[in-house]
Amino acid sequence: MLQTGALALSLIATVVMAKVSPDEAAQLGATLTPMGAVKTGNADGSIPAWTGGLSTNAGTVDSKGFLSDPFASEKPLFVITVATAEKYKDKLTDGQLAMFKRYPNTYRIPVYPTHRTAAVPTDIQTVIKASALNTQEVDGGNGLSGFADSRYYAFPIPKSGVEVLWNHLTRYRGGNLIRLATRVQPQADGAFNMVELEDEIAYPRELPDLDKGKADNILFYFIQRVTGPARLAGNVLLVHETIDQVKEPREAWLYNAGQRRVRRAPQVAYDGPATAADGLATTDNYDMFNGAPDRYTWELVGKKELYIPYNSYKLDSPSLKYADILKAGHINPDLTRYELHRVWEVVAKLKPGERHIYATRHMYFDEDTWQLAEVDHYDGRGQLWRVGEGHAQQYYHKQVPGYTAEALYDLQSGRYSVLGLKNEEKRSIEFGATASAANYTPAALRQEGIR
Repeated sequence: MLQTGALALSLIATVVMAKVSPDEAAQLGATLTPMGAVKTGNADGSIPAWTGGLSTNAGTVDSKGFLSDPFASEKPLFVITVATAEKYKDKLTDGQLAMFKRYPNTYRIPVYPTHRTAAVPTDIQTVIKASALNTQEVDGGNGLSGFADSRYYAFPIPKSGVEVLWNHLTRYRGGNLIRLATRVQPQADGAFNMVELEDEIAYPRELPDLDKGKADNILFYFIQRVTGPARLAGNVLLVHETIDQVKEPREAWLYNAGQRRVRRAPQVAYDGPATAADGLATTDNYDMFNGAPDRYTWELVGKKELYIPYNSYKLDSPSLKYADILKAGHINPDLTRYELHRVWEVVAKLKPGERHIYATRHMYFDEDTWQLAEVDHYDGRGQLWRVGEGHAQQYYHKQVPGYTAEALYDLQSGRYSVLGLKNEEKRSIEFGATASAANYTPAALRQEGIR
């Protein structure tokens, strides 16, 4: 009985520790930004104070929805090359340093003035504070409780590594969205063929016809259609993304256009091969990291300052062709932009008895947006294998932080995978799209295939 009582007290203490106090939550929007970053800049002013992010009229929006670059007139403060990388190594990741060694003649990091552009709508700011007061970890961080009414930014004042991860997984992405995007894996000599995709994400709170009682454990619904090339066109993936994937695993179905059949797709999880990635990315590499955290331990190292891809409007320009961007070994560095920002550093290590091709993931989350900016992936031998970079931009017209593109560099093969480029597509991302819950069922997937 004494042991049972002690265990009960321990569990109660854990629950209390998982929430923040009203006094802590009151820091959001005061000393902290509404999303939980420190408002003040750094000591030497190279990181400025956050003053509200980019306004919705920071630039123009063209007829396809592409944004103009608010910082188009800026020049790099300096450019890091293999010759100067050692000088800046305290603000670079091991993955970035490895890229200099792998591509000494071509890889560069152009560093620009830092602009803290992140912002979200006022109603989302209110939701974030509710998350801080109500959300708790379940089963060591595998799931969440007290989160169903808020749905965004589970732990804006995090106390552990897994809570930092959850902020990335539950961040605001502009409500229901539709994007036309591409996936490409250039050969070692730079030659490439594009795979064209249409991604669609819908959230329970944005689906008026959804039975909310049946969606307490649903984070979002996802559809990915392959629209080109012709040999792949017509394949469709449907995912019901659950919050606690140990309690209720992610459900996925795949419509195969060649077979004209809908099948369960349990391989769409963890280190299952990513769609159309030619074996160069795993399913959980999508969005820099997605899915269940249960196979790893999550060590919160702390905060540091890094040069990370940021405000990547130049890279998103519709005046560019994909051939301008995709070069041998890596993205054209003349089109990238890096800035000095504070990041949360988290190390994910594979638990004993679990399996994954990545034994360790060294992760760096942008303080202002909670998006993953850099991820170093290590194999079972402890060797650095793949380097992930999330080229970010603020979609200021809708107050949505997001990615321009995600790059994953394979240091061993000399190839890489890029997801999300849309420069030559007929439109940019559509935020706040109208959607129906009836569209996200296996039956609807079958009908879509027939059409």
